[in-house]
Amino acid sequence: MSGEEKSEMTQELNEAKTEEFAGKMVGVVNDAMLALMTSIGHRTKLFDAMADLPPSTSEEIAAAANLDERYVREWLGAMTVGGIVEHDADAKTYHLPPEHAACLTRAAGPDNLAGLAQFVSLLGNVEGGIVESFRDGGGVPYSEYARFQELMAEDSAQVYGATLIETTLPLIPGMVERLKSGADALDVGCGAGVAVNLMARAFPNSRFTGYDLSEEGIAAAKAEGLPNARFEVKDARSLGESGAYDLITAFDVIHDLAHPADVLASIHDALRPGGTFLMVDVAASSHLHENTEHPLGPFLYTVSTMHCMTVSLEQGGDGLGAVWGEQKAREMLAEAGFEHVEVKQVEGDILNNYYIARKD
Repeated sequence: MSGEEKSEMTQELNEAKTEEFAGKMVGVVNDAMLALMTSIGHRTKLFDAMADLPPSTSEEIAAAANLDERYVREWLGAMTVGGIVEHDADAKTYHLPPEHAACLTRAAGPDNLAGLAQFVSLLGNVEGGIVESFRDGGGVPYSEYARFQELMAEDSAQVYGATLIETTLPLIPGMVERLKSGADALDVGCGAGVAVNLMARAFPNSRFTGYDLSEEGIAAAKAEGLPNARFEVKDARSLGESGAYDLITAFDVIHDLAHPADVLASIHDALRPGGTFLMVDVAASSHLHENTEHPLGPFLYTVSTMHCMTVSLEQGGDGLGAVWGEQKAREMLAEAGFEHVEVKQVEGDILNNYYIARKD
């Protein structure tokens, strides 16, 4: 390409558009850094401490959170310039507005968005392996994701602790009554057993089982020692339990699996006639152009690339990805044998669809 041709191409650039996009990218970098600091604020419980304080100095905030003042002061700098914390320069105080606390503290329950910020550091730790996978194929194994089980257990306790018994299970007609009288239920990909133990405590007449590939997760699940809950390290691809369960659940797990179609077929086989499969999974479209306005679109595709898809591919799996979407989910449920599928939502949960699939 000649110098004249390069010059013409340069002149064709829309300078205003270029400047606008550069501003957007500056925002992206700033917000990424702010997400890291938000994660720290969550893990150190600084947001929780500040929510209970009037406007306070960095020394007072550090004392309330039992943390080192110098680190707290620098963190408050990021929170102030990021518009999360209000600062009075004359009084040298900082304040977390209640409107912000409603989205950042543990007291907010499922509305706490600070917990999601932890994914930034978690995924950043595997960036090197992801880059290698871009070049060579394959994927990054579960073992590389430090704190993953801990993070998912925290998220499950936050979300399902507030909604599972009173809101989610009643989505299935007659299921609460069935569990009260005594039924057999299985949670596929149970992790640390949060959902299983919640249900086992709420329905002592029923029997609950949790399967997961993670030995760490199963060990944590067993720690509660409930008499009507059992846990086992097991691959759900071939359950080998035909007609054993009245209810099977899978909470944000199917899209992570190496061979999701096989697992869905195995779940269908393990249900008794009239049994129900409750699949909670990402609420999105299977078509990219329909996700451009999704409120968590960039988050979902990033988590998919850097976790959900890659751990599946590392196992020689299908690499379905987190954003497989409702259309693909319905198609795969039908192929597994589920002829009757309803999709419902839970108020306040913008992340998930609740698929209710019944076995004839």
